[in-house]
Amino acid sequence: MSKIIHFGIVGAGVISASHAKVISGNPHARLLAVCDVDREKAEKLARAYGAAHIFTELADMLALEQLDVVIICLPSGMHEAAAIAAANAGKHILCEKPIDITLEKIDRMLEAADKNNVKLGCVYQRRTMPEAIAARQAIQEGKLGKMVLGDAYLKYYRSPEYYKSAGWRGTWEHDGGGALMNQGVHGIDLIQWMMGDIASVFAHSAALVRDIEVEDTAVVAVKYKSGALGVIQGATSVYPAQDTRFELHGEKGTFIFGDNGIQLWKTADDSVEIPGGSEAASPGADPRDISLEGHVVLIDDMIDAVLNDREPMINGAEARKAVAVIIAIYESSRTGKEVFL
Repeated sequence: MSKIIHFGIVGAGVISASHAKVISGNPHARLLAVCDVDREKAEKLARAYGAAHIFTELADMLALEQLDVVIICLPSGMHEAAAIAAANAGKHILCEKPIDITLEKIDRMLEAADKNNVKLGCVYQRRTMPEAIAARQAIQEGKLGKMVLGDAYLKYYRSPEYYKSAGWRGTWEHDGGGALMNQGVHGIDLIQWMMGDIASVFAHSAALVRDIEVEDTAVVAVKYKSGALGVIQGATSVYPAQDTRFELHGEKGTFIFGDNGIQLWKTADDSVEIPGGSEAASPGADPRDISLEGHVVLIDDMIDAVLNDREPMINGAEARKAVAVIIAIYESSRTGKEVFL
């Protein structure tokens, strides 16, 4: 691999530094440009990681001929516009989660990427966890027998100050939801990736302790297409933050693991080897406290996808699934009815 892939980052907020740091440490990547409406933020990130170009307008950054991939680190509800602009400029796209906050906007992103023949990938770094990869493979191979339960416990802590730190946080318009759409989307993506697609949800959600218009607490009863059942609990309202945990039960075995590693990994015939552990893939209390392990894998993957003309590990269609589940959860909570996907 001799070609250098040039990246540009749009949105110089908290998560952008994770991408910039990974790019700066990759011999096949270079951070070419940073764009943010706040020029001071863009300059700070560019200086820290050696980007040659600083912009306050995305169109100006997209005019750079050398630019190969745009990484979108904007508020969730602004992803569509940036992605379509990048696609129309012939640039590949790596988008932070959620890919956007409505299915209509996501579908327009997919259409633009397809029309312009560019790659569209999304950052769900939990999919890179060795435990998750091994669990998914074992389930697909029937090593746990008939699946019975698939549970995700996604209990984060976000302070009142966190929601006040940016005007878009905790809003329907820009954040698309609360504890589920912003934080819990990682775990919802992962549980359906391991267990298989979700058929229906029945949910309750509310803002119990934070002064926000979206939920800080949610509980969901899940029915998978396989017939298995499950529970999703999501919150930013609990103190202290809890270990994010996944519990997968089949008639022939159980896997329980989370940010603190494996708690139980057992099959009736001991046919599934215990995988090597990974660092915590997502923050519990502080959104800045995040392992770079998953971003390393996903940026490496995007470089390879561009060079070898293949789909990214987590493409737009895959990224859409978790958002569809969350939108169904919100509908169920609002109507008091089971909602089918």
